[in-house]
Amino acid sequence: MADTITRVDHYTLKLRDRAGEGAKVLGALKSGRVDLIALWGYPVGPGQARLELIPKSGAALQRAARKGKLKISAKETAFLVQGKDRPGAVQQAMSKLAAAGINVHAVQAVCGGAGRYGALIYLAKDDVRKAAKTLGAK
Repeated sequence: MADTITRVDHYTLKLRDRAGEGAKVLGALKSGRVDLIALWGYPVGPGQARLELIPKSGAALQRAARKGKLKISAKETAFLVQGKDRPGAVQQAMSKLAAAGINVHAVQAVCGGAGRYGALIYLAKDDVRKAAKTLGAK
């Protein structure tokens, strides 16, 4: 079975780097019935952190953010790669992008269990259309 590559909505949320802040955000998203494909949190400076959010529904995330008074970024695009876990799985997509001269800003990959993996690829807004064509993304 070939990998599936899909465009997904990507939002960023800045928050304080303190115990419980992420839990508050996730509580607001849960209350808004937001189903996340992926979440990545990390510190960005003294007392500051960032959450990268990939929701199944960007509209649901935006509604929950408004209701919970969360300041999320404008919508951006990332690519979700899913497939059978194997050596070199992520390298295939990365090589296609490299051959097309597209610079990747960030990539995250994880084994999903049951022989599956998933990866998220982030790149510059100006490269999204070319990357979608290069990757054969839906």
